[in-house]
Parts: sequence; C-alpha cells; structure tokens
Amino acid sequence: MALKYTPENITSLGEDEVFVFGSNLAGIHAGGGARVALKHFGAKMGQGVGMQGQSYAIPTMQGGIETIKPYVDDFIELAREWDQTTFYVTRIGCGIAGFKDSEIAPLFAEARDLYNVRLPESFVKEIDRLRANGRLPSADCQ
Repeated sequence: MALKYTPENITSLGEDEVFVFGSNLAGIHAGGGARVALKHFGAKMGQGVGMQGQSYAIPTMQGGIETIKPYVDDFIELAREWDQTTFYVTRIGCGIAGFKDSEIAPLFAEARDLYNVRLPESFVKEIDRLRANGRLPSADCQ
C-alpha cells in the first residue's frame, strides 16, 4: 500500500474530510493554513481551537512545543473517535509560528499510525527517522 500524505495545497475536500491547521488561541485566522481554513473550510474567526466547519484548529502561537502537545493529543483522540473521517494535517507550526518540522512532527507520532490521518510528507519522514534511530517507539511498541 502506498503511503498517503497531506497534499501541499488543498483547495477542496470531500464530505468526510477535514483540513487540520495551525492557529492562535485568539482564532485570528489571518495567514497561512489558518487563512485557507477561514476562506475555504469553515474556520470561524475568534475560535482558535477544535472543529469548525470542515476544519480543525491546533494552536501553535502561544509558547513552546510543550504548549502545543496537549492540543495535538486532543486532535489525535478526536481522530480515533471519528474513524470514518479523513484528516489532512498541514505543516502546523512550521510557518508563521516558526517551528521546524523536526520539532512538530514527533507530536504526531501516534497519528502516523492512524489510517484516517494524513500527515505532511516531511512529518512522516521525520517520525520514521526517529523511530528507526530508536528515539520514538515504533508502531508495534505502542
């Protein structure tokens, strides 16, 4: 089976698909993926977290990686529950927020193993690299 990644530019979604983007807690969706979510996928100005239309906001502008992790964990839990929905995770935190893929990708290690979550290719490669080097548990060990 070929790996499936989040496309770099998403312009439309199917009925059971969700665009996952990086946000700020104030929900001011002015740039990057947040602006795309606002214009095309039902993101709501003033809502910085969670489901909104066909989008899901994960705040990334409030501090370090440790402040992002709980929001990613909440997303992963939702993705497990909504197993008939496909989630397209963008490179959250790697644009305006200024983080590197190598900092954000490990937060999505559990999502890497969910059949209904698509991650950016750069996140998948980073997670797989860390697993191969023993720095993240493999899917078999979780």
